Amino acid sequence: MVAKKASKTIHLIGYLEELQSKGRLTFTSSEAIKALGLSQIAFNRSAERLIAKKRLLHPSRSFFVIVPAEHLQAGAPPVSWFIDALMKFHEQPYYVGVLSAAALHGAAHQSPQEFQIVTSAPLRPIRVGRASIRFLTKKGIEQTSTQKVRTPFGDIPISTPEATAFDLVQYVHRAGELSNVATVLIEMAEKIDAKKLAAVAKTCGETTVVQRVGYLLDTFTDSRPTADLHEWLEKQRPKLTALRPNWKAPKTMRPKKDDKWRLVINEVVEPDV
Repeated sequence: MVAKKASKTIHLIGYLEELQSKGRLTFTSSEAIKALGLSQIAFNRSAERLIAKKRLLHPSRSFFVIVPAEHLQAGAPPVSWFIDALMKFHEQPYYVGVLSAAALHGAAHQSPQEFQIVTSAPLRPIRVGRASIRFLTKKGIEQTSTQKVRTPFGDIPISTPEATAFDLVQYVHRAGELSNVATVLIEMAEKIDAKKLAAVAKTCGETTVVQRVGYLLDTFTDSRPTADLHEWLEKQRPKLTALRPNWKAPKTMRPKKDDKWRLVINEVVEPDV
């Protein structure tokens, strides 16, 4: 009986090797069962043994990720290698966003603790080896400006520098709060195009986010690509709002008003540069 179990596991290992030879790192249980002629129970047992040996990951329902030999110590291949297949499995639109996008755009000392994905419907966080995947939801995700980044297993969409700037502020609690957002914007500033920034603002949905992005870029970056952004914002007649929403400034601080961006500066922002 033990030999029979072992042979089925070897059978599955051969399937994994075949997939890798074809440039694939992911598969579903139904694909494997059909290809190998196994029962669901036999497949589950074989897969469990390979998961225990860290040769396989099981991040979602019947979706599996192969762990190549060179990534056994890390416990998983890079998330960027399989995220596209995972999101197609979930049948959800997505893009790599926030701090993960900023890192890909050259925010050099950003090493986010989680791989951040913006998508249309809630998904639970996933732990894969030493990494974790965090899913953030967004309405009208198809309007977000994205670009393709090549990986060994295909292209993945990431938010453009301009869209990333707005997402950093929109998801400020996942971006390390405002001081860290300012740090990232400083590192990304040279890649932010003034006209594209204003164009992306039109699809941002929240003028308060635009106000905060404009203020941070004006205050902390040398390039200050905000002239077109401010011109567009003025036409929206924004209301006075707080730099940090739902936050009461400490008693030792006297919040000042920034008339240009219609903001009450209720937090001291200190970039790490």
